[in-house]
Amino acid sequence: MSADLAAAVARVWPDGASQWEALGGGITNHNVKVTRADGVLVLRVAGRETEVLGIDRAAEHEATRTAASVGVGPEVVDFVEPEGWLVTRFIEGTTPSPEELREPVQLERVAAALRAIHDGPTIPGRFDALGVVDAYRDAAVARGAVLPGSFAEAYATGERIAWLRQRETPRPCHNDLLNANFIDDGEHLRIVDWEYAGMGDPWFDLANFSVNHELDEAGRERLLAAYAGEATSTGLSALDLMRYMSDFREAMWGVVQSVVSELDFDFDAYAAEHFERMQRTAAEPGFRAALGL
Repeated sequence: MSADLAAAVARVWPDGASQWEALGGGITNHNVKVTRADGVLVLRVAGRETEVLGIDRAAEHEATRTAASVGVGPEVVDFVEPEGWLVTRFIEGTTPSPEELREPVQLERVAAALRAIHDGPTIPGRFDALGVVDAYRDAAVARGAVLPGSFAEAYATGERIAWLRQRETPRPCHNDLLNANFIDDGEHLRIVDWEYAGMGDPWFDLANFSVNHELDEAGRERLLAAYAGEATSTGLSALDLMRYMSDFREAMWGVVQSVVSELDFDFDAYAAEHFERMQRTAAEPGFRAALGL
């Protein structure tokens, strides 16, 4: 893989004046830190068949530019075609741990960043959680994957949630708020990796952050209060419903990756983990009440 990354760097900067190192953390793409005389950059080399995951590289480019314009995303330097590779300015900073991001002051910063995105300019593409599950199911089955036995019941629940959330006005959303996608530059909390961004349900972003950072009920209330001014029962119900959909999407992402990706990662275990967490959410009284059961 080092030879492939070296070739990618040479493809973008053929003058031979670049120093580079692979950045860890990605399980879809390869990210390369490139140091040149005019600054430090990140080259994002797309993984194999990422279009199967619903990723549109041109849309990612535009979403990243928009996120940068509202002070949340990294500065876009170049978009390499036809490969669809993205070059952004390297952000000097650290990734706060999940424990740190659960602290009240950090939740305020997360909420402010998400509000800036959700209230910002329209971005290309549409993100519908159940529609993504549909696409992942079809792609996985076509490539020989076997769906878990609980899929049919889970999908019926997803349909119920989609019906309950159908009137929410689509907003610009990130839709992949994993811990590794946050960078604290000392002044602002930045968010990187906009490949799943699209116009969607803002409560999916809030829920996605909540499950990925294991917020308990009190933590979710603090996040919602920071984001919306107060943690209403309606807001908490929406958050519960979309926590389920966040894990459903993530589990099916793992199923697809298990038959597509060439990266050295246990996608089967990843999918199983998210199916299990989704089922735990489904058993919660608050979720069942939000679902109308």
